[in-house]
Amino acid sequence: MARAGQVGGTATAARPTLPAPASRGRTPRTAPVPQEAREDGAAGRRVALVTGAGSGIGRAVALALAADNWTVVLAGRRAEALEETSRQVGYAGIEGPAVLPVPTDVTRPDEVTALFTALRDRFGRLDLLFNNAGAFGPPVPLEELSYEDWRAVVDVNLNGAFLCAQAAFRTMKEQDPQGGRIINNGSLSAHVPRPHSIAYTATKHAMTGLTKSLSLDGRPYRIACGQIDIGNAATEMTGRMQTGILQASGRTEVEPVMDTADVARTVVHMATLPLEANVQFATVMATTMPYVGRG
Repeated sequence: MARAGQVGGTATAARPTLPAPASRGRTPRTAPVPQEAREDGAAGRRVALVTGAGSGIGRAVALALAADNWTVVLAGRRAEALEETSRQVGYAGIEGPAVLPVPTDVTRPDEVTALFTALRDRFGRLDLLFNNAGAFGPPVPLEELSYEDWRAVVDVNLNGAFLCAQAAFRTMKEQDPQGGRIINNGSLSAHVPRPHSIAYTATKHAMTGLTKSLSLDGRPYRIACGQIDIGNAATEMTGRMQTGILQASGRTEVEPVMDTADVARTVVHMATLPLEANVQFATVMATTMPYVGRG
């Protein structure tokens, strides 16, 4: 993170080449970048990695970080969606933020390894991981949830978050200056469940344990970890809240939502603190949503 004496990653002024979409069993590739292309006026800029950056909260956070002059690496399954995020970020030449989209399935260890290799090769370090990729799963009664659907949610929300956190931890521990920050995307479901959300709720409770363990294990290496618990940001995942969603009472009701930009501003605040300070847990929610007293 930005602090006296810390050097961020170098960035390139040239528009990065979009890597070929990663497919199962294949490693995502990025075009090689000559060393001289990395030694430009962007030296000293902080480097962030955002997973799930192709839409919703991930895209909003990537835009906000770039506006705060971070170099941003974008990870997600859909190459076209990452390219759209890159387009929205824009390119401002040698003095502006660099953007590198790397199509990645965070549930696959080989693809996560390739993602972090591409990041280190291109920018030399990592100052922030926003562990954001997530899935909700089908909103069905417990007895109707298939093991395959359960496993798919666990793989993205928990296993994917672990793999990215582990790779970030290794990078931050080994780089010079040492250290960095990990921000995990939790949820209000890390505190209280919705009906028919057992897989999502279980993984978000587990995310809290992941955050606490990372915070403890990172202390000797100046690696800070916090969690942002988000309620009803307006994304594809929350679209049904605006048309009516099942409540604990059994009724179906419309719930209020908030702009993803409000979430992004909070993430940027957490990200720009010196490593001597940390927001351990933050809750950002639509003001009148039925969270307090849910159930």
